[in-house]
Amino acid sequence: MTDRADQSLLRVENAGRDFDVSRPWLNRVLEREPRRTLRAVDDVSFSIRKGETLGLVGESGCGKSTVARMIVGLHPPSRGRIIFDGADLADSASAPLRRRMQMIFQDPYASLNPRWRVRAIVAEPITAHGLVASRATLAARVAELLTQVGLSPEDGDKYPHEFSGGQRQRISIARALSSNPEFLVCDEPTSALDVSVQAQILNLMKDLQDRLGLTYLFISHNLAVVAHIATRVGVMYLGRLVEINDAKQLFERPRHPYTRMLIDAIPDLQMTGKARIPVAGEVPNPLDPPTGCAFNPRCPHADERCRTERPVLQILASGGAVACHAVAEGRLEP
Repeated sequence: MTDRADQSLLRVENAGRDFDVSRPWLNRVLEREPRRTLRAVDDVSFSIRKGETLGLVGESGCGKSTVARMIVGLHPPSRGRIIFDGADLADSASAPLRRRMQMIFQDPYASLNPRWRVRAIVAEPITAHGLVASRATLAARVAELLTQVGLSPEDGDKYPHEFSGGQRQRISIARALSSNPEFLVCDEPTSALDVSVQAQILNLMKDLQDRLGLTYLFISHNLAVVAHIATRVGVMYLGRLVEINDAKQLFERPRHPYTRMLIDAIPDLQMTGKARIPVAGEVPNPLDPPTGCAFNPRCPHADERCRTERPVLQILASGGAVACHAVAEGRLEP
């Protein structure tokens, strides 16, 4: 699905990514085992308009981070296309477009070189892309970036281990902004942080988006965080999108049973007394996914069609899109 594609900065079209997880060749020969392929992402399509934030949510192992890594070029897609500002990123002529997108990783300490001073870490993308001509200009730019994310220019002389988790993530954000990108892929940037620090980082990201006109793909397993920052939300399950809609509509009127289950797992601090469906069952083995709808073993509304025929993402008259036979047949009402 490429909704409002004419206005989109990024389009992911029927993208998929497979990984060979076979045992070593000799083991397979001796034990007569075939090669094994893990389909981490399968037929995923969405678009992101300039200036908006698309939240991508789902349980661990659903393929969110693989989608992020495909977009920034860390994993080439096995199928489908990724279009950025009208250019296919698989085309060698699109290499200059890579400077216009950056990634913020989940673990701020693991993503920072412990042997480098912060000044060198933030300056690396600037020097790699040849964005400044002199050392004085480079130093001024690094100081500006550190100030922009709430740190002091003097912090550039320190090493990553001298900072707290939230400060390290600010350094990661400063590094991501150093090449003047338009699009940031944020792979669970707050999940390793304390709750109070999470709020600070989210507010910083929203402020930077307003000031710099940034576009975000924000990946998280925490729907409460996504509700705070996202314009639209896509829900993934076992490598596929099962629902996508504007954030307000999705949280007020979730359609897919899996989306409802995730939202019901958010603590109800207002004690509304609304009936809630607890999260049941386990995510199936992605090497041996269920036939039909991958969610059918955990779904209370599954019937024989759900167990034999895989649903496709269909646009709803009320807006958004959902891949669910129960919704399409009218068996599942809001």
